[in-house]
Amino acid sequence: MRNVTLILDDGTRFHGTSFGYEKPVAGEVVFNTAMTGYPESLTDPSYAGQLMTLTYPLVGNYGVPPFTFEANGLPTFMEGDRIHADAIIVSDYSYEHSHWNAVESLADWLKREHIPGITGIDTRELTKVLREHGVMMGKIIFDDEPDNIPEAQYSGINYVDKVSCKEIIRYNEGGDKKKVVLVDCGVKSNIIRCLLKRDVEIIRVPWNYDFTSLQYDGLFISNGPGDPDTCDEAVQNIRKAMSLSDKPIFGICMGNQLLSKAGGAKIYKLKYGHRSHNQPVRKVGTNQCFITSQNHGYAVDNNTLGVDWEPLFINMNDGSNEGIRHKSKPWFSAQFHPEAASGPTDTEFLFDDFVKLL
Repeated sequence: MRNVTLILDDGTRFHGTSFGYEKPVAGEVVFNTAMTGYPESLTDPSYAGQLMTLTYPLVGNYGVPPFTFEANGLPTFMEGDRIHADAIIVSDYSYEHSHWNAVESLADWLKREHIPGITGIDTRELTKVLREHGVMMGKIIFDDEPDNIPEAQYSGINYVDKVSCKEIIRYNEGGDKKKVVLVDCGVKSNIIRCLLKRDVEIIRVPWNYDFTSLQYDGLFISNGPGDPDTCDEAVQNIRKAMSLSDKPIFGICMGNQLLSKAGGAKIYKLKYGHRSHNQPVRKVGTNQCFITSQNHGYAVDNNTLGVDWEPLFINMNDGSNEGIRHKSKPWFSAQFHPEAASGPTDTEFLFDDFVKLL
């Protein structure tokens, strides 16, 4: 076990040991308060470019499930085709694991995919620093290689382009099924599974693809990593689609932000983001609250929504936007993840609401 140091942009240092792949790395340091779900979180494309800190102390005790794929190309147990986070930071890594579905340890998986993992970090103190200062860049360096220091870059990089598909992919073709165009900004596999469970045909297109010439019944805009302001091509295509027809639109996470931008709203960066399984949201105009799974660092500014739009959900912790809807047309979105994976599935009914509109 080699000694490592996590260095934050403000100069704060945390010392630990390596249990993953041994290479220095730099990225945006974020924290996730979920107690379970590290296989799903690590493979979530929304974590691209980030060093993921888990606040729950014990990590690795249930190992890693097999990285198998279904006939349709979707991974059976994961949310992407590989690990997308750039590193994982934990307090206490469990070198022994036990689970009926585990085929390898977290450490072995990280080493196989060349992803650093560090343990022995005081993640409580690290989280306090991030909550006080806000999300910041950081570097993981090996103490016996003090001159091998990577450069951290995150702001302004179009991570959506890095994780989006590069060509059209079709699922569940044939028959008279309703057709949904899925704009892939870094879509989680369980979003596709949730749509397939409702027996629609999916036409998955790259994030900047002009889909308006395709034949479809509804538009879905996926989650994704990074800054929505780097995705203007997607915004222009969504705006074009809205000008051509009133076909239903549903956006999740990044999809909420891109739909909002297409409607004229502005986006801002949250101080430390929402990354957990227990974010409470309230449906506007009701007393209905839901516990949701979230993973995002940006939010829609409610005060900039156009007169034809209104907030659909509000975060009960900080009052930030958690979704929008058009006042007269079948266009809506959620900042949280109704498909969960991992996390609570209390809001999966939103997929039903979307499919009923097709």
